[in-house]
Amino acid sequence: METGDLSARLRSHDPSVGLRAVGALHRLAEQVEAAAVARAREQGWSWEQIGDALGVSRQSVHAKHGK
Repeated sequence: METGDLSARLRSHDPSVGLRAVGALHRLAEQVEAAAVARAREQGWSWEQIGDALGVSRQSVHAKHGK
């Protein structure tokens, strides 16, 4: 789904269209977060630094992304 299409769907008056767009947005955000965390770890960032940048605890970011 393209960004413009997603934006239009989020503004839809049809709840089923809007909710599917929200789901797609959540999945996209998860993918972007995972890539950014991986890049940060590759560059030597600590879990605490990453957690601070995301606004969460180091424990929660490590539990989610530390494999």
